[in-house]
Amino acid sequence: MKRDLPPYIYRDKRGTLFFVKRPPGGGKPTWVKLETQFPPDAAVPFALHQERERLLSAPAPVAGGQDLAAVLRAYRVHQKYTRKASRTRQDYDKHLVYFDEKMGHLSPSNIERRHVIKWLDAWAAKETPHRANYRLRVLRIVLEHAIDMGLLPTGGNPAKGVSELEYDRIERQPWPVEMVEAFRAAADGETLLLFEALLALGQRIGDTRQLKWADYDGEAFLLRQGKTKTRLYLPVPPVLKSMLDATPRRALFIFPNQDRTGPLSYRGAHDRVMKVRRAIGAEAYDLHSLRHTKASELAEAGHDDATIMSITGHKSVAALRIYTDAARQKARAMRAQEQNKNGS
Repeated sequence: MKRDLPPYIYRDKRGTLFFVKRPPGGGKPTWVKLETQFPPDAAVPFALHQERERLLSAPAPVAGGQDLAAVLRAYRVHQKYTRKASRTRQDYDKHLVYFDEKMGHLSPSNIERRHVIKWLDAWAAKETPHRANYRLRVLRIVLEHAIDMGLLPTGGNPAKGVSELEYDRIERQPWPVEMVEAFRAAADGETLLLFEALLALGQRIGDTRQLKWADYDGEAFLLRQGKTKTRLYLPVPPVLKSMLDATPRRALFIFPNQDRTGPLSYRGAHDRVMKVRRAIGAEAYDLHSLRHTKASELAEAGHDDATIMSITGHKSVAALRIYTDAARQKARAMRAQEQNKNGS
């Protein structure tokens, strides 16, 4: 290999550039493929020096079997991961793949709090604070598993206690009545049925798209939520009932995929509803906002938390009140205004 490259940088026979460094105390060197690649006859770009400095200041690589990649493999087959809801696993997977590709060569024992803080800031700068905070939560979970594997001491999770980034959150709003009516006027077929089911039942899209005809007895649905595992009995209001009764039962699932061999995918459900949302100017109100709408309607009608939780399946009052507090405040304000009118 010609040493026309900075220290720790090597090019293999195929021309691929690697960062190569021995772990502390000696041992077999670990080769980390660089993101910055350039032809042998080109000048060394500044980006290579930047990446090299970043890797030099990062935790040291470690031999396979004791690295973060090994922790990720073990976590993926453990019930702590496999027993999570399908949608939760999908959300985790995006970050687990990232950890494997970008950090899999690192030793958990060499990861320090300062590294985690630096990563968090970098993730937020490259993506969003919300996504960076979620990735931090997943990293905490992975490093807790490293403790279980004996690769970190008890209480030695470097991601634990790192504060999440603060940012201005855009709160979801329930669908206004006029937008609900506009959607009903613009949609038809399975798209309208999906919308009415989301609105009437107040369930997450993951549970709604997986509803089976066997779950429906003609009057109500009996289902088990994927996220909370809560079993719910959900009476069906007249509008949804008439649509269900008029829908041919051509598959196991009420909302089947194109081949009618399984449920409609999340992407498929999102795209169908988004097409109508764009047409009516309702981009600000998403699928999950329909669940917000149901909870808000129940709160405005005067139902208590326990009653609403029996329908939405929320496990905690705090989580439910993200939806209901504003609705109850609105209802109280409207009642006060009405009383003032009557008293004046």
